Amino acid sequence: MTVLIPAAQEGMVTGANAGKIKASVKILAEGANGPTTPEADAIIEKKGIFLIPDFLCNAGGVTCSYFEQVQCNTNYYWEKEEVLAKLDQKMTNAFKAVSALARKKKVYTRDAAYMIAIQRVAEACKLRGWV
Repeated sequence: MTVLIPAAQEGMVTGANAGKIKASVKILAEGANGPTTPEADAIIEKKGIFLIPDFLCNAGGVTCSYFEQVQCNTNYYWEKEEVLAKLDQKMTNAFKAVSALARKKKVYTRDAAYMIAIQRVAEACKLRGWV
């Protein structure tokens, strides 16, 4: 099994080259922001390649920035191992939620990730009384 990780820049996997992805590629982990065009997405889905969408796959940095903000706001700092454990828990839970929803609803993993994200934003807006 091969994992393809487009991690350099956006728009690198396109409708023109997605068909050339080898059959041995079973997972595409988007390390860059937006490396896959919508046209390529359709080809990747049709090929049955398991996609880890960019806003899930490369969210570790943003999550650690949030941890830094929390530590700064509370003036309490965690050891490296604790930060890594918290990051592992957050990222693993997020991945499992996307994977489970994709299987349950029989949808592409990118669609499942968007469904979760939109639901969370809608719930946050509701809780803040904005809607």
